Amino acid sequence: MRGVVAAAGTIFLLAAPPFANAEDTPEWTTCISVTNTGAERLAACTAVIDSKAETGRRLAGAYCIRGHELTEKRELDAALADLNEAIKADATYACAFNNRGRAYGFKGEHDRAIADYDEAIRLDPKFALAFSNRGLVHFQKRDYARAIEDYSVQIRVAPDVLAYLARGNAYRASEQLDRAEADYASVIRIAPTDARGWRNRGLIRLVKGNNKSAVADYDKALQYDPADVYSWNNRAQAKMRVGDKKGAIADLRKALELRPGLESALAALKQLGAAP
Repeated sequence: MRGVVAAAGTIFLLAAPPFANAEDTPEWTTCISVTNTGAERLAACTAVIDSKAETGRRLAGAYCIRGHELTEKRELDAALADLNEAIKADATYACAFNNRGRAYGFKGEHDRAIADYDEAIRLDPKFALAFSNRGLVHFQKRDYARAIEDYSVQIRVAPDVLAYLARGNAYRASEQLDRAEADYASVIRIAPTDARGWRNRGLIRLVKGNNKSAVADYDKALQYDPADVYSWNNRAQAKMRVGDKKGAIADLRKALELRPGLESALAALKQLGAAP
């Protein structure tokens, strides 16, 4: 719909750490930590690998986590080398296949990514993140039906905000607007202070012509994330439709303050006969 802008989101997933014990070195503890920074984990996992003290699943874990951190840095060839080593050390470690699938996904090698997610899921049928990641590749391939299937499994296994957002996006892309609205409502129920549920449901309501409800949803979205340019832009569109010209102009100017040159906002102001 003209003037309406949908914001894209990115999901970053860290592999579950392998087991720990009381005799762990500080390097190992930092390597598998979910609270340390990526840079700290990368350095610590490198120290673990270089020590040659670990084998099997624990060595696979160190390579897998370092591969994840390299993927986050978009050093994809180095990440793939590490993840190959993780699989060589323990070919039953589902997280290594999941993380290698992510690296292939970032390289645009979708078929290889899906094959790795398939293997991760075969090894661990309740590995919710692997379903999420495979669903994302299906979404990128515009195979929305398969994406929805994967996200639905993830929701059955481990329902969370990201799963409902992702399935809602797939429903929206396949024009199943009522189902998309229901998933975004689930996000609001689970995390009422998360702006993403409000602004995504607001978008669906705007597209469906439920403009007053769209304004209300964007009010909440902006309460929790006032820096989101798309919420200002889209609330302005809804206000235009309910006859709130003054409010629409103010929102469009705010959108342009945050994103100078935003074409949809400039076009709407021109339509309203107002200066930027």
